[in-house]
Amino acid sequence: MLLTLEQEAKRQRLQMPSPERLKKVERSMARIDSIVQEREDALRLLQTGQEKGRPGAWRRDIFGQNFWCKFREWPIPWYLNKIYRRKRFYTPPFVDIFVRQRIEKHLRKKNNAKKAKKEEEKRLSEKFPQLSASAQS
Repeated sequence: MLLTLEQEAKRQRLQMPSPERLKKVERSMARIDSIVQEREDALRLLQTGQEKGRPGAWRRDIFGQNFWCKFREWPIPWYLNKIYRRKRFYTPPFVDIFVRQRIEKHLRKKNNAKKAKKEEEKRLSEKFPQLSASAQS
């Protein structure tokens, strides 16, 4: 209802009446959702002893990336199941180099972002020295 009201106000090029309601509704819906999720988790923990809705485990694929694999029931045992065996939950040895390079690239990108932020702060403090003095006190 509020989104329709907002779109109609945009269409008529008018200001939406009390736009702060959108944020309030969003926040309250998020809180309700978290409470419902907590109650579902507590009920599931009491009934099944499982914390997660669908049990699983962290697996590593053939490219060395970790992912969450949800367990599910199969009609035949895993060692006879061709589809399950094709998933290949292992990393060949020659992939280790690329895994290390991917980690290094991620760390380099993170470090460069930190440097850029520091440089930006330095540039802004040089450009606006009165603001940096007031922020420090």
